[in-house]
Amino acid sequence: MYQRLLKSLNRLNPRVWDFIQLTRMDKPIGIYLLLWPTLWALWIAGKGSPSLTNIVIFVLGVVLTRAGGCVINDWADRKVDGHVKRTEQRPLVSGKISSKEALVFFAVLMGISFLLVLLTNASTILLSLGGLALAASYPFMKRYTYSPQVVLGAAFSWGMPMAFTAETGHLPATAWLLYIANLLWTVGYDTYYAMPDRDDDLKIGVKSTAILFGDADRVIILTLQGLALACLLLAGARFELGGWFHLGLLAAAGCFAWEFWYTRDRDRMKCFKAFLHNHWAGLAIFVGIVVDYAVR
Repeated sequence: MYQRLLKSLNRLNPRVWDFIQLTRMDKPIGIYLLLWPTLWALWIAGKGSPSLTNIVIFVLGVVLTRAGGCVINDWADRKVDGHVKRTEQRPLVSGKISSKEALVFFAVLMGISFLLVLLTNASTILLSLGGLALAASYPFMKRYTYSPQVVLGAAFSWGMPMAFTAETGHLPATAWLLYIANLLWTVGYDTYYAMPDRDDDLKIGVKSTAILFGDADRVIILTLQGLALACLLLAGARFELGGWFHLGLLAAAGCFAWEFWYTRDRDRMKCFKAFLHNHWAGLAIFVGIVVDYAVR
């Protein structure tokens, strides 16, 4: 239904679908993976009752910044995506969208996102500049380091400290435990995402943790996921979260264990499905947080 709705927009203009593909709006997994941790932080900062205004601002902000991140990523990779089977049909590669159009579209998306941030407070506005720098720099990191996923994790986690400053006006030190947890989790699931492209990336010189970790990839991913859960457990204790939160963590741990088992033969499609599966882990943790506050 969601896909049909998006494709129906193509009737407005034949090029609409090209821009939908450019922003990956037809593949909402990136929105989910960015949204759940942001909502974890927002709910904890608001002690279970974050302001409706902030919920709207951050949900829209997630959608817009994720879209912008996809645009700048494809612009940065426009000369290499044609050599990777998974990305060879992207709009910038096929010429359906020009480089100039992509940059203008990126600027528009980031501009609207910044307008949303202006509805918060000075601390959040200042923090947003760091988020913009991380989002814009990530696509270029894969040319210089085998750990671009760390930069992605930093970018994907930046909404968490922003949620605290927007909701409370200050940033407690414990909030950084949530940040570190999400960074570790992101490196793990994005390594699953990079594993199917490993052979192509080696040929064209693109770097990733999938290449860096080599045959230890799955073990390292599971370790990162375990460390993320440990950070969340510690943060939960500091924020006085209880049994329902712990059940959410347990459900997430089950997701991670399943992914480790499912990818045991490193089949490309299975690795990609393991990446997609992380959405459920993030959702489980969010539900645990919401229910934990709701039953008090």
